[in-house]
Amino acid sequence: MCDPLKDLKHLIFFENLLDNPDNALVKQAKAEGGLAVGYTCYHIPEPLLNVGNCFSVRLRAPRTGSLDIATYYMSNYTCEYARALVERGIEGGYQFLDALAGVDACSMMNRAMEHFEILKVNTNPNFFVSHCDIPYKIESYTLDSYVKQMRLRVLDRLTANYGVDTSDAAIRKAVEEHNEVCRIISEIGQMRKADNPVITGYEFHILNLVTYTCPKGLILPYLRETLEELKERQPDLKPAFRAKVAVVGSEIDDPGFTKLVESCGALVVSDRYCFGSTPGREVIELKDDEDALTQICLHVMKHSECARYIADDKVQQRRDTADRLAKEYNADGIIYEQMKYCDYWGFERALVSHIMKEEYGWPVLSVDRLYNIGVSGQLRTRVQAFVESLEIKKIQKNGGKR
Repeated sequence: MCDPLKDLKHLIFFENLLDNPDNALVKQAKAEGGLAVGYTCYHIPEPLLNVGNCFSVRLRAPRTGSLDIATYYMSNYTCEYARALVERGIEGGYQFLDALAGVDACSMMNRAMEHFEILKVNTNPNFFVSHCDIPYKIESYTLDSYVKQMRLRVLDRLTANYGVDTSDAAIRKAVEEHNEVCRIISEIGQMRKADNPVITGYEFHILNLVTYTCPKGLILPYLRETLEELKERQPDLKPAFRAKVAVVGSEIDDPGFTKLVESCGALVVSDRYCFGSTPGREVIELKDDEDALTQICLHVMKHSECARYIADDKVQQRRDTADRLAKEYNADGIIYEQMKYCDYWGFERALVSHIMKEEYGWPVLSVDRLYNIGVSGQLRTRVQAFVESLEIKKIQKNGGKR
């Protein structure tokens, strides 16, 4: 019986790509004349950063150690993701970027984007940081504002600084490539619904992350091959997990989190968090007779599960999505997670983890966590206890039979 983690042909290659933001494929794209555009938030539509000779890189700060310098400029009570980006920027880790598409989605990330400019962490003479405000709800006037900001503060800046083609035709071409990535990831994601899936949550997390952090055209051949490999892959005769869980919450770009959870016996079968596949890997359907930019922005607003959206319908949408995914992927329970000091998800987690248990009937583990998990003994203990409680519930449900 083979170990599935060692069985995927390109898994080690994918893992190595995640060791550094300036990875091998980023270097290759840059050498071929590509422009690297960094971003941190789903609300900057990915296809807009892949027009012309641009390619998007969703920023991470893997293997983050001390945050002392960033904390000096920011605060102990700022989310560690924002501080880790500033720390890595000061260290020179983002010199490869040609632009940074920043959003004012939260005050902490806004501060981080400001420090990229103030501290001049990138010395490229044409480098720029955009600042785009993000809506709190979906209305015609908020959509108009959103579209204008994407045009003026992202697309027009790329054209002015680098001569990038940002026409409607260029945007549609970028969407085609984006959609192929989404279809592959979605098809692989469907495999997680099986009673004994042929892919682990850790493997899926790795696969999904490389689609965010690598040039689409260069990562696609590896994704296509991996999809075909998974279609032929056989699961272990005896499942290696004791329970299935859905993960919901704030930003997770550290596959170590998923590895820790799965080492405790809980297979992660769905990922409704920032940098996950929901939202982010849904195909964008474009009509030929309507402006592509407007359609993309509306798609993002409708699919967003961000706790920033406070309209009643979006609040309900987040709860229903968590419930739907847990059911569709046959989860036994839900892990609601939040990065420490994340204001939006702090309120969301505290309330909705209770609601999902009391009103939806789901067993819920509610945790706040560091940016890089490492080998957190406390989190491991809590997940282990949660898995045991899920096993007990299944035994009780089956009348005492395992």
